[in-house]
Parts: sequence; structure tokens; C-alpha cells
Amino acid sequence: MEISSKYDPSRTEEKWYRYWMEQGFFNSDPDEREPYTIVIPPPNVTGVLNMGNMLNNTIQDVLVRRARMKGKNACWVPGTDHASIATEARVVSKLAAEGIRKSDLTREEFLKHAWEWKEKHGGIILEQLKKLGASCDWRRTKFTMDPDMSESVLRVFVHLYKKGLIYRGVRMVNWDPQARTALSDEEVIYREVKSKLYYVKYRIVEDDGWVTVATTRPETILGDTAVCVHPKDERYLHLHGKKVLVPLVNREVPVITDPYVDREFGTGCLKITPAHDMADYELGLKHHLEVIDIFTDDGKLNEKAQVLVGLDRFEARAKAVEMLEKQGLLAKTEDYVNKVGFSERTDAVIEPRLSVQWFLRMKELADPALKAVMEDEIKLIPSKFKNTYRYWMENVRDWCISRQLWWGHRIPAWYLPDGRFVVALSKEEALEEARREYGLHSLTSDDLHQDEDVLDTWFSSWLWPISVFDGIRNPGNKDMK
Repeated sequence: MEISSKYDPSRTEEKWYRYWMEQGFFNSDPDEREPYTIVIPPPNVTGVLNMGNMLNNTIQDVLVRRARMKGKNACWVPGTDHASIATEARVVSKLAAEGIRKSDLTREEFLKHAWEWKEKHGGIILEQLKKLGASCDWRRTKFTMDPDMSESVLRVFVHLYKKGLIYRGVRMVNWDPQARTALSDEEVIYREVKSKLYYVKYRIVEDDGWVTVATTRPETILGDTAVCVHPKDERYLHLHGKKVLVPLVNREVPVITDPYVDREFGTGCLKITPAHDMADYELGLKHHLEVIDIFTDDGKLNEKAQVLVGLDRFEARAKAVEMLEKQGLLAKTEDYVNKVGFSERTDAVIEPRLSVQWFLRMKELADPALKAVMEDEIKLIPSKFKNTYRYWMENVRDWCISRQLWWGHRIPAWYLPDGRFVVALSKEEALEEARREYGLHSLTSDDLHQDEDVLDTWFSSWLWPISVFDGIRNPGNKDMK
């Protein structure tokens, strides 16, 4: 037999991997051996392997194979994540190439296209893992929107809601105008950007004077409801209790004082736009300011802006600068470098926006998670990252878990005609609960409408290590013992 001078992987790797699979060498079922388990952090169903995936999965494979050789019952569970925003964006692009707009489809029609896309493209990354020789128990392959996995997600939502840890409210969120959905803080990537700092003049009411305010976003002037100065800033003591006119729209707004203002930034005067800035929103609540939302969900100016209506926010910025210059209200412009948030998925510039969303209270969940690490019940390697972890847990904020998408786990909240709602696993359970809670015994299922939003992808991903073993629906099963 002649041996080739060059190794040809196609002649051996597929043959031996097929043999390993046929012999069940990677299969793992509970027995008397010591268990050793790794669940693959589920890659996006939209993805293909990159170098990071290859490195991470190679390390996992090394650990699993080592444990298997040491006689442990090694279980490596593969699977994929439905990746709400990324997948929906791919499907929307595919439909657009076919001349179909999402807005022309019903939810059911769009989801049919999404599932077809998933079935055609969703298994690529798993097949690539097989080509790498990954020793997963492929019988256990899971997808975050499998029926049993979806039920687990909804059960947890209902459970946390009934414990008072999930609530619905109006909050300032990170808004992606391209995907038209809210994002969590972790889905926003901040980058330094070369911007402009515009110095804009506001006329003082019943006075011949002016006050100058520096801003990087002149288009949001149209939503201003106050100007703020530091109470101890001697330059502006004469403004206390005064009012000024908002440029371009001539709306009277108060001058307020608050120690939040950085006297060294710009002119030391801050314009307050509660609907479009996180810090301004908090100041607005504190000082009971009017909230004027000037943007549509796709980042265009709406009627409340009064001028430049219908323009994209960046086009409106350029036009606003032109108008300010023509009216003699632009004192000067400076180059300025600032950090701007971008959507992790679409790369669109994030727009802070007031919106009705679902939130998860995180402090109650973070406290036991912090304790487990600080007391070494769970060990971080290297241990120096305990301090980083502590910082995360001690500074965690409530998590915005709703997304304005169709692909994903639909929120199990059911609305009555008058706007009240109940949270339940199914429409049938929701009807029973609504009748019981509100005394509406004549209510029918046709009177109930399910929430249109879906859950953040991470709401299912964080349950993955438990849900892949059916530990939420069936906590006493043999995999969980």
C-alpha cells in the first residue's frame, strides 16, 4: 500500500468521525460514574464558525475528552441560539431582496419565512463543529426555540412575574432605530467618534440677554423643556427663576438649578431633553419637567418637533445647524471627541428613548450570585476577576427584557379590552385568571390579546444550562439528579 506524501484529511476525518458517531462514543447518559458536563454557549443560529468559536470549542473539546479518558461520564451538549435581532434582520433582508416588506406581512406569515430560513441555514455552524471533530453528544442537540425549551422560558417568565421580579413600565431605554426595538445595556457598543460641539444661544425671557448652551445634538433642541445650571455657579445666579426661549420653536422653558451640572463642560449651562437623554430623563423626573418625544421609532422627527418633521435625525441635525446659523443663534462650533453608543447587531447609532417595556429587577437576583462567588462556592479563574464580577453585580441595573420583534419567545401577557393584563402560560390559563382576578365572568378568549413583543434573546440563553436538561419543567428528571 502506497502512503501519500501529503496528508489528505478528506480521506480519513469523515470516515473516522462517522465511525465514532455510529459507535456512540460521545453519548452520555446518567450512571454511577462521576459526571463531567459542559454545555456549549449556544452560538447564533445565523452564524458560521469564527476563530473565537474555534478556540473556545477546542478548549471545551480538550476538557471533555480529558474527563472521558479519566473515566468520568463526560457530557458535552451542543445547540444553537435563535438570536432574535440578528435572525430577524437576516430574514427582513432576504425578503427585501425578493421585493417583500415585513410591514406587508402578518406576524404568522413572517414567522413562516423565518422558520424556513432557520431550517435552511441554521445548522451550518453545528456541521462545522462536526468537521472539527467536536465530541458532542449530538443526540442532545437543542435549539432555544424548541417547544420544550420555549415552554421553559415562558414558565420562568410567569414565575418571576408572580414573585414581583418582572414588571412593566415606562423607562428610558436604548433604542435601535434600524431594528426598531429596545436593547439592553450589554447590546450597546460604545466607540469614540469625532463629533462637533455646537454652542447655541437661548434668549432670556423678559430680558435682552442670552445664555449659551453647548450640545453635540442640536436636533434634540426641539424637545428641550428646561435649561439647567449649577446652583453655586456665580456666572448664572441672575438666571435663577428665569425662563428662556428654546431656539427654532420659541417655547418658553424654565431655568432650573441642580448640582449634577458640570461647571467645566461647555459653558456650564445644560439643555434638558428628558425624552432623549438618560441623565436628562432623571433630571426631568426630579424637577417635574414636561417630556416631549420628538422621534418616530425609525429615528425621524415627528409632529411634536414642530419643524423638520419627517427628516431623519442626522439630516435634521444638519438642517438645524443651518437654521441656527441663519437666525444668528449659533455662537460657535468646535471639534469634539465623544463616546457614542452603537447597536451590537445593526451598528445603528443608539437613540435614548422613553418607551413602555418589560423589566426584570436585577438586585434581588444579583445578591445571591455575588455571594456565591465571593464565598468561593463558585470559583473564578483567575481569582483576580472576582473584583470585576463584584463591580458588575453591585452596579447592576434593571434589565429591559422586551424586544419589538416577531422572531423569539412571545411575552406571555394577555391584555383585556380596557388595557389591564394578566400573565399566564396560555390563553386558556389567562382567561381563567382574568375572570378570577377582575370578576369578569362573561369574558371570552376573543377578548384577550397577547403582548406583541418578544423576550430578549438572553432571557432564554441564561436558562440554557438548566433548560437543556429539562430542569425547569421537570426538575426531578435523571439528568438533574
